[in-house]
Amino acid sequence: HVQLVESGGGSVQAGGSLRLSCTASGGYAYSGYCLGWFRQAPGKEREGVAGIYTGSGRSYYADSVKGRFTISQDNAKNTLYLQMNSLKPEDTAMYYCAADRGVGSWTNPSAYKYWGQGTQVTVSS
Repeated sequence: HVQLVESGGGSVQAGGSLRLSCTASGGYAYSGYCLGWFRQAPGKEREGVAGIYTGSGRSYYADSVKGRFTISQDNAKNTLYLQMNSLKPEDTAMYYCAADRGVGSWTNPSAYKYWGQGTQVTVSS
């Protein structure tokens, strides 16, 4: 049973940066997974922010964060990161990491079995 724990959220001013971390445990093996970062603002649907396939190392981003966010992984630490730069007020949301094998579309929340508890990111103008 894979467990995911996020950290690194907080409150920043617009233009600032944060780095989110997601550490996996409980039988997680980095090979063959899709790891994703999602966010959900109040009253909105959960949306995919960035995803990475651990086998190929290929990463993908939502258009709204391209050029500002970077997803990366440290296999030795079983940790996924999301570096967020040039933050905007519209980035304010609860951020979640997710993991599963055999994920076809990284943006589809229903494709993931394992989720973290979330970490809040608040960006003020």
